Amino acid sequence: MYPAIMKKVFAEFLGTAFLVAIVVGSGIMAINLSQDVGVQLLINTISTVFGLYVLITILAPISGAHFNPVVTMVDLIQGKSSTVQFIQYSLAQVLGAITGAALANAMFSYPLLEASTKIRSGGNLYIGEIVATAGLILVINLLVNQKNLVVVPAAVAAWIGSAYFFTSSTSFANPAVTIGRTFSDSFAGIAPECAPKFIAAQVLGALIGLGLTKVLTREK
Repeated sequence: MYPAIMKKVFAEFLGTAFLVAIVVGSGIMAINLSQDVGVQLLINTISTVFGLYVLITILAPISGAHFNPVVTMVDLIQGKSSTVQFIQYSLAQVLGAITGAALANAMFSYPLLEASTKIRSGGNLYIGEIVATAGLILVINLLVNQKNLVVVPAAVAAWIGSAYFFTSSTSFANPAVTIGRTFSDSFAGIAPECAPKFIAAQVLGALIGLGLTKVLTREK
């Protein structure tokens, strides 16, 4: 692995670790600050939106700031990434997500790694994940196609923030983050047995998002 590739892979690991630490940590802080579920979700959302914006802004010039295996998968399908890079990025993202969950747990004196008991299942939630992920891929790919990269951090963060509230699943939209969240029995957690169907919905959503992109960018 060449040094330049190592730097990119480490950026993906670090960015995903911070992202999951933000999601899980702000969720724990939220339940410490309020018993109102709406307020808890708002705290979690605001922290995630701000954190995601910063992480994409600072790490996009290094690795592209994917932090998400389905984003890398879509790049692979479009020929923008190699199979080797897809594997490297995906492994880094998953390991980063688990590390981020452990970091958040440690900050709030939770067990370092603990399987979540929070059940999230049902067709309505899977539809929510399909919608959230399709929208995420559509936002990213349309902006890249339009060469409007400067607004990607804000647009992606805004989409995720919006999807926290308008989707039934509160917008995981990321297989690595989903896996990381199985390791925290907290507000943002998801039981391990629920994760596979969430991830399947995310992959399907990503493919739909790519399909929508092709329809909207097709030249006559």
